[in-house]
Amino acid sequence: MTKVSVGQAAVDELLEVLDLERIERNIFRGVGPQVAPQRVFGGQVAGQALVAAGRTVAGDRFVHSLHGYFVRPGDTTKPIVYLVDRIRDGRSFSVRRTQALQDGEPIFFMSASFHVGEAGLDHAQEPPLNVPSPEEVPTLPQRLAAHPERLGIWARTPRPIDVRYIGESGFAVSGERPASPSQQVWMRADGVLPDDPLLHVCVLTYASDLTLLDTVLNQHGQVWGAGGYLGTSLDHALWFHRPFRADEWFLYDSRSPSAAAGRGLSTGQFFTADGAHVATAVQEGLLRAMPAVPPGVP
Repeated sequence: MTKVSVGQAAVDELLEVLDLERIERNIFRGVGPQVAPQRVFGGQVAGQALVAAGRTVAGDRFVHSLHGYFVRPGDTTKPIVYLVDRIRDGRSFSVRRTQALQDGEPIFFMSASFHVGEAGLDHAQEPPLNVPSPEEVPTLPQRLAAHPERLGIWARTPRPIDVRYIGESGFAVSGERPASPSQQVWMRADGVLPDDPLLHVCVLTYASDLTLLDTVLNQHGQVWGAGGYLGTSLDHALWFHRPFRADEWFLYDSRSPSAAAGRGLSTGQFFTADGAHVATAVQEGLLRAMPAVPPGVP
């Protein structure tokens, strides 16, 4: 019997999470991972919403953009129902709107556009220079080996995405993260994915929510948790420019152009290992300071 690696097992579980049950023509149902945090991870619900939308679109049309809003925290103990509105099917574009519901209330809604692809102008942003290869960068558990308690949610949940920060992450000990205007992270699915292009886009959508908001903290040398900040995604947008595989290394190069009124904005560019610019993300999140000692603890 072939032994499945821990990473591949986590990837297989993610594929099960993304494989929605079709209830009716435009209605789907999704579940969460067997081991999960207290609230549904935003990347999961966005990825599932995109799967639902994609399953109502002709196979010759590929998603090129999505725009979503997180409106309520999701309950990990309950399934999520996805309602897809077929807004338009034109000669070149299809537009869909997806609502994610729990207990009859929306927790997330998203618009997505699909395009057949056409010949035209072609240019791209250049990747950052002098970036170490992913093999030269430690994994997050390796980076935090001296402080395993700082892994928090990462230590309690399956990790289908191999995430390797170039420099300190937001899980570092408070006061030990130098401020920087940019953040680079190598990522890939920690196992082999099927060849379905929509699935690779959905996995990248899932991964795009893992570190982008952390870029706001990086600007100030701040961290997550006690003595740092608590954050949650408010909205998320992605544009897909070129084909890619999410089970091959991609560099997530991000910056935070602004933070004010308790909210922070981050932008990120995705590059393949050979430098192709394949996607762009923008996210705004809510960030609230947390006391170094929880209330009621002497």
